[in-house]
Amino acid sequence: MTDAIKAGHRVLLPEGWPKPSGYSNGIVADGQTIFLGGQIGWDAQGKFAEGLAAQVGQAMANIVDVLTVAGTPPTSIVRLTWFVVDVEDYIQQRRAIGAAYMAVMGKHFPVMSVIGVSRLVEAAALVEIEATAVIPRA
Repeated sequence: MTDAIKAGHRVLLPEGWPKPSGYSNGIVADGQTIFLGGQIGWDAQGKFAEGLAAQVGQAMANIVDVLTVAGTPPTSIVRLTWFVVDVEDYIQQRRAIGAAYMAVMGKHFPVMSVIGVSRLVEAAALVEIEATAVIPRA
């Protein structure tokens, strides 16, 4: 069973499963694939945003900037992998993180994983987000 079709992508929701909040269980997409390396919460000048939620917003804005170069909107994103240095901080700030995410992405919820890590290469980074996008076939 499918939940929705958006931007050429079909969101998968098995029969009887509850609709996930803030992500999708699976997506079927057909088109040109774009793989983005991990984006962190710094701006073009290398200045980090303050706090986890702000870094999430900046990392997502960076992802959108890279996708813009490819000529595709953020709705082409089919998968996000988040690496966070403090899982408890992530859990406590879910509302603020959700607001920062939706300020950039709107109500587009791709497949997503969140993974706790001991640290990231940039010492001030609290989150790193990888993205996979698919430009739908015309």
